[in-house]
Amino acid sequence: MISYNNIKSKSHSNTGFTLIELIMVMAIVGVILSIALPSYQQSLYKARRAEAKTLLLDLANRQEQLMLDSSTYTTDLAQLGYSEYKDEADDRVYSPKLNPCASGSIETCYLLTAIPVKNSHQEKDKNCTSFSLDSFGKKTATGDTKDECW
Repeated sequence: MISYNNIKSKSHSNTGFTLIELIMVMAIVGVILSIALPSYQQSLYKARRAEAKTLLLDLANRQEQLMLDSSTYTTDLAQLGYSEYKDEADDRVYSPKLNPCASGSIETCYLLTAIPVKNSHQEKDKNCTSFSLDSFGKKTATGDTKDECW
């Protein structure tokens, strides 16, 4: 007869992770993401705002060059070398608008405004929704923190 006492039982070493350990790791990752994601989103908004400011300053420079060349400003973005179709082609998140300023005509002053392109991520930015720059160099913005945008 075979004695069961003589058979050595194989000891199994426990390898791997327990369910509790996995749940703890997932909880820690969730806490880190809940802290990091809003900060990352704000950084993206801020970077895109810089694009709007650069766009306005470039168009203002082109307006001033046109004023030197022809003694008038324009409301036609194409005359400044800017195409409205660039918004889709370049994946822009802001679209420029060019109007005469409130205190005069287009011959003497202009108002440039950058507004978020429809269905872009920047539409969700409530702190700085749009940016404006006029021919006198006055910079304004709209949004919850409009005084801190420029």
